[in-house]
Amino acid sequence: VQLQASGGGLVQPGGSLTLSCVVSGTIFSINTMGWYRQAPGKQREWVAHIRPDNRTNYDQSVEARFTASRDNFKNTMYLRMNNLQPEDTAVYICTADVKDSTSPNSYRRYWGQGTLVTVSS
Repeated sequence: VQLQASGGGLVQPGGSLTLSCVVSGTIFSINTMGWYRQAPGKQREWVAHIRPDNRTNYDQSVEARFTASRDNFKNTMYLRMNNLQPEDTAVYICTADVKDSTSPNSYRRYWGQGTLVTVSS
């Protein structure tokens, strides 16, 4: 199983970006998917997660500005980020809790490689 995050880039303060995360491989099912971020010199922090029924939870710092969604048919998750601020600059990393051939009876968390978001004027 592999997770491929994309959609990062350079954006001005107040701008928007949409990140994508595609899960590929021999997948039996995907449970919760999530986004984390790691800013330069800081520890990784949780941003949001989304369940298969599209219920979401967000960190308080992004709740009013970010929206997570998913397409279960495409094994893809999205993160729409509005009103981006310099403090949102980070590598955004996606996760997925997956049942696959190596773990057919319980969900195993996989991590993607991340996509860089830079918010700067």
